[in-house]
Amino acid sequence: MLVDVDHEVMLRRLHELRSEHRDLDTVIDRLVQHPLNQLQLQRLKKRKLLLKDEINFIENRLIPDDIA
Repeated sequence: MLVDVDHEVMLRRLHELRSEHRDLDTVIDRLVQHPLNQLQLQRLKKRKLLLKDEINFIENRLIPDDIA
């Protein structure tokens, strides 16, 4: 069924985004401890925020708001 396929694709994408987000946490933590390139650090933090927004978007699509 098409809905099941879309759901699986979204779950797979969500997993990929969460993984990248965790990886960025590690890289950012290392850069903060040894700041060599502030521009690179800023870019990684921005990427991490964009990932978080996309994660939230997909989670909201997968788990509809029951309160409404």
